[in-house]
Amino acid sequence: MAFFLGSYPSRLPKNASSSGLGLTNKSYTNVSTGEDRFVAVEFDTYLNRDFDPNATYDHIGIDVNSIVSVTNESLPDFSLNGSMTATVDYNSSSSILSVKLWINDTTKPPYNLSDKVDLKSALPEKVTIGFSAATGASVELHQLTSWYFNSSPSFEHKHGRAGVEAGATVGATLFVVLLFTVAAILIRRRRIKNRKEAEDEQDISSDSLDDDGEPIVEIEMGTGPRRFPYYELVEATKSFAAEEKLGQGGFGAVYRGYLREQGLAVAIKRFAKDSSKQGRKEYKSEIKVISRLRHRNLVQLIGWCHGRDELLLIYELVPNRSLDIHLHGNGTFLTWPMRVKIVLGIGSALFYLHEEWGQCVVHRDIKPSNVMLDEFFNAKLGDFGLARFIDHTVGMRTMTAVSGTPGYVDPECLITGRASVKSDVYSFGIVLLEVACGRKPMSLLDSQTDGVFRLVEWAWDLYGKGDVLKVVDVRLNDDYDVTEMERVIVLGLWVVVVLRCDAVLVHIDDEWPCYSHLVFVGSVRFNRFEGLVFIAQASFE
Repeated sequence: MAFFLGSYPSRLPKNASSSGLGLTNKSYTNVSTGEDRFVAVEFDTYLNRDFDPNATYDHIGIDVNSIVSVTNESLPDFSLNGSMTATVDYNSSSSILSVKLWINDTTKPPYNLSDKVDLKSALPEKVTIGFSAATGASVELHQLTSWYFNSSPSFEHKHGRAGVEAGATVGATLFVVLLFTVAAILIRRRRIKNRKEAEDEQDISSDSLDDDGEPIVEIEMGTGPRRFPYYELVEATKSFAAEEKLGQGGFGAVYRGYLREQGLAVAIKRFAKDSSKQGRKEYKSEIKVISRLRHRNLVQLIGWCHGRDELLLIYELVPNRSLDIHLHGNGTFLTWPMRVKIVLGIGSALFYLHEEWGQCVVHRDIKPSNVMLDEFFNAKLGDFGLARFIDHTVGMRTMTAVSGTPGYVDPECLITGRASVKSDVYSFGIVLLEVACGRKPMSLLDSQTDGVFRLVEWAWDLYGKGDVLKVVDVRLNDDYDVTEMERVIVLGLWVVVVLRCDAVLVHIDDEWPCYSHLVFVGSVRFNRFEGLVFIAQASFE
């Protein structure tokens, strides 16, 4: 909150922000000029580390045409709370602006602050006197119980102007008494936050997240994403309102939210309260895996919450939702260049997980519904609930239960119960075919029969007949690069059929779709596909 003298009539600056207290724009480096000039005394309860004193959150300061105070006084944390009395005194002879502040008890010595301020040069000719406040991401209520203003005319007064206008403020003694109470149910969000976090901790201590013998405390040892208190997520989602619901998954729902303190739109995955042991394992797995990973083609984990009998994960909000909505639902029509960019993004994410990070990460659930699309339709791989770490030298890991989505699961994984990078690459091959063909890997032929359409068998059959382009999504209306399309389809078939021998071999051309057939040595135009080919080759050597 601030007491200020500013331009008359008063107006909100352009690009005003919470840190500017409604007096200046969002840039703390900005110096107000012309009619935007002001002088203010701020009573600040929030620490902006770019320009506030670092000692404590609470402080008072004198601001002259900038939110960066010319002088300030740090106060004990949480002290600007309750009933306060302040005086602001200006002496035109010495140009000294002084502030005194009493908190709750006026019989005790006040906090003092003063500095030399030339009001004549610092302010416009006519000024408004008043109060301004901003809460930003925090929640406060400022209640002004009483105030009064008094000024004495200048001894050199020649133009007959006295009162509130600048003629009086330039050559006068300004004396303002502010008596205000900062009180409300949410008067100090930080105090409430501390109390609620303590309540959350009590819930966590009784939580059974360590029922598999792995202490939950290990989750919280990483850097980057952090644990959020439950009440912040309730506030972010408007109490998990139905209109904020983005979708429903196997273990719960996803909601749109807004974290006011961070100024960030997020997606919040809320696990069902009756989540099974598997659901709780997926919650822990997602935190442990994705919280350590950083890549432009991975959905970023912002944080998590396990309190109040709730399990929640907070991700960056990826605005264009998942790939399957655009391929099979009512989303945006994906042109061929958009599809190429998407599969390259998925391939880049897989290469990072399998080869570039310190440990090898097996995702185990590669499918279009787990591929999110940002505002530019760049692919971001998400949902690491089934992901596992394996050593690069081991190559595979035995799982207690085969997980994944039918149609995308590697048949060898079903037989052996072992997951590896090969399992992910198999699923990636299915996605390549799905993106090129616009059809799901399995679907009922019609409602009258029990026949099942199988994408891989259909595409493999047409490839063997030399009619591979007949599998192309008809919605593309032949608007695609033929060579690019052939390479994507052949690469998908190569990792799904040829290297897995998952389908009956049919007649094919003499040129087997091997690595040398897929590398486009003679054309720089297709070099961008070499990364995808390398992923497949490295996984099946």
